[in-house]
Amino acid sequence: MLNKNKFRLVTNILAGAIKLWLRTQVSNIEQLQIDIQATASQIFSGRIPSVSIVAKSAVYQGLHLSFVDLVAKNIRINIGSILKGEQLKLLETVPVFGELSQQEADLSASLSSTLLSTTLNDVLVKLLSEHDPNSKSTTSWQKVTIKKGEIVIYAIREEENHFQPLDICIGLNLLSPHELRIAPIKVTKDTITLFESTDGEYIDLGSDVEIQDLQLLPGKLLIRGLINVNP
Repeated sequence: MLNKNKFRLVTNILAGAIKLWLRTQVSNIEQLQIDIQATASQIFSGRIPSVSIVAKSAVYQGLHLSFVDLVAKNIRINIGSILKGEQLKLLETVPVFGELSQQEADLSASLSSTLLSTTLNDVLVKLLSEHDPNSKSTTSWQKVTIKKGEIVIYAIREEENHFQPLDICIGLNLLSPHELRIAPIKVTKDTITLFESTDGEYIDLGSDVEIQDLQLLPGKLLIRGLINVNP
């Protein structure tokens, strides 16, 4: 039977491997806390019933997350290789339940990410194509404010050395666990409305994502749900 000191050593090695693996998935993470819920026999079989992870100021693919609280269940890992000093690898898909939040400042910082800026540019071109079909403008995303039930994105549109401020006001609703509805949408330039719709746009999150709750609170975006992390 493994004594307490050896068990503690093994769990410390495993916690270190998990932290190292997490740091390979993100470009920045602070105040990372990990709690492993497993017996000695479960750890040495490479099957971990539960791991909880709490982190602040994480950056994933350019997306700034203020706070992350996750619980991963039924994890199968390469424990033998980890004890030899090798990197942790997932051997099966892991369901991760959790809560994340973004403050206004973090969401504004995320505007420079390729993922978010490309999405916003594609949406804006689609919305304004009828208003200005021949436009060769470029858009610089400035900042975000979060109000109750809506997000306002501020941008500057440049066309032939003319700069125009744009305000894009959107509602964000959970249509199903796998789909978001962006509605209503209103795009204004100064006081002129360029586009307005209550029909909205739809975002398919994919089968690996299951959102249970989404809230737009003053100054904060809060999301609770599940995501499958694949090997």
